[in-house]
Amino acid sequence: MLSLPPVRGKLSFDTPLAPYTWFRVGGAADAFFLPADEADLANFLATIDPAIPVTTLGVASNTIIRDGGIEGVVIRLGPAFAKVATNSKTVTAGAAALDARVAKAAAKAGISGLEFYAGIPGTIGGALRMNAGCYGSETKDVLVSAVALERSGRRVEMSAEDFGYTYRSSTAPPDLIFTQATFAGTPDDTAAIQSRMDAITARRETTQPIREKTGGSTFKNPEGDSAWKVIDRVGGRGHRVGGAQMSELHCNFMINTGAATAGDLEALGEEMRARARTEGTDLQWEIKRIGRSIEGT
Repeated sequence: MLSLPPVRGKLSFDTPLAPYTWFRVGGAADAFFLPADEADLANFLATIDPAIPVTTLGVASNTIIRDGGIEGVVIRLGPAFAKVATNSKTVTAGAAALDARVAKAAAKAGISGLEFYAGIPGTIGGALRMNAGCYGSETKDVLVSAVALERSGRRVEMSAEDFGYTYRSSTAPPDLIFTQATFAGTPDDTAAIQSRMDAITARRETTQPIREKTGGSTFKNPEGDSAWKVIDRVGGRGHRVGGAQMSELHCNFMINTGAATAGDLEALGEEMRARARTEGTDLQWEIKRIGRSIEGT
């Protein structure tokens, strides 16, 4: 068992991670830490053996945790990191706040510009890391600043420019753990904002398999093309590997039909990439794959 510093939050060992993921697959964490607050997390990071790997997990709405689990400590931010506050033009949200909740808070405060978060099934921490966006808007368009902890536990403040955002990626150091962010919008009528959010939600419900065990968009859109069109062209719509399937409704979404393993999902994605290469397209994963594979998968 790992030797870890004392904490005020919850610390467990050999903890199954599948229940914490949207795909409902994956092995166990060697150790699983739910910090009580930012100070608890900072102290833990400052005192843990630097040789022990640390992985941060949000709601895992776009993550495959491999069947062999994750080495070291998995940190999951809980309710203390999910608070949302607004003023006349800005929204400040904890990294564990759901994107949709942030959109609703902005609408209630009469702040326009964050409506797109109603269509993203994740948390603010993940949105910061990958420049999450949809329907023509991205995190980089509204982010003002963020707070993060370094692997050493040191607290740092970052401007939007510090992220080096490009399409679905940033240059922020991978070991940073984001704890909160501030976004700016423009004043607007609450009813008008809500109407736009309702349209986004309705569109998502009719075009994406949101009632399934899924993980959002599997691949980034290639330049000048759409990932779903590529998959459709190579016969991927509805294709299965074990219990994993490319959705019939939106074929850039993988779904767990009920008995998929992480290995099934990753193998299905790699098969789609191989098929795409036959037509000269290099599909890049948007879904993260983390952890240890089981031999033979």
